[in-house]
Amino acid sequence: MRITVLSENTSRCGFPAEHGLSLYVETLRHRFLFDTGQSGLFSENAGRLGIDLKTVDFVVLSHGHYDHGGGIRQFLELNDHAPVYMNPYAFEPHYNGTEKYIGLDPRLKESNRIIYTEDSMKISDELTVYFCNDGKKVIDLGSFGLNMVQNARFLPDDFRHEQYLLAEENGKRILFSGCSHKGIINIENWFRPDVLIGGFHFSKLPPDEVLAGYARKLDYYETEYYTCHCTGELQYAFMAKYMRTLHYISTGDTIEI
Repeated sequence: MRITVLSENTSRCGFPAEHGLSLYVETLRHRFLFDTGQSGLFSENAGRLGIDLKTVDFVVLSHGHYDHGGGIRQFLELNDHAPVYMNPYAFEPHYNGTEKYIGLDPRLKESNRIIYTEDSMKISDELTVYFCNDGKKVIDLGSFGLNMVQNARFLPDDFRHEQYLLAEENGKRILFSGCSHKGIINIENWFRPDVLIGGFHFSKLPPDEVLAGYARKLDYYETEYYTCHCTGELQYAFMAKYMRTLHYISTGDTIEI
């Protein structure tokens, strides 16, 4: 499996970067995108890397936030066949606080290429989407001020719109998680993959003994971690002191698993 970072908060190679995430993934059978970042930057960087997005088979959207699904419209315009797999709750209104809308463009609902997923839904023999909305949590960090709107009321987001993609190839279980809003430690406990790729949503946490404790919990598992985006650069550098296999992936990077 080959994974290329089309957009992420940082760039070590000199490519433009933005707050968000988009990964281009090549497996033995498929080419797909996991998220599209917040703009068309994923497409620009794909061009810089010689990646033809017209050959992409499908897109998997991790959750209904603009910094992961903001590029969907552009993708649908440049690729004429690939469906977009998203959680049925992804179009619910999502806010940072009560003023800043951070959800998806609701006009996208008109597209006949949107496919709404189900928990434990197979996309192919090697790829399965999971919601884990009923998963037992060993730790709950709350919503970090992120809200959803139900019955015209702002409520702390329960992140039921988030989904995870498990790939199984060459005897390895590789899990993709956009922001791990339901708790990276919970997600690790639910799946225990060989490799986990995605954000930890720790960027608002101070580098203290609490964060060190979370790092030690993650290090307990025999998982190799490739993190990015909402983990935070400061938090990554701090956690790396306590973890054996923690790596940071940046815009333009490619990893092979």
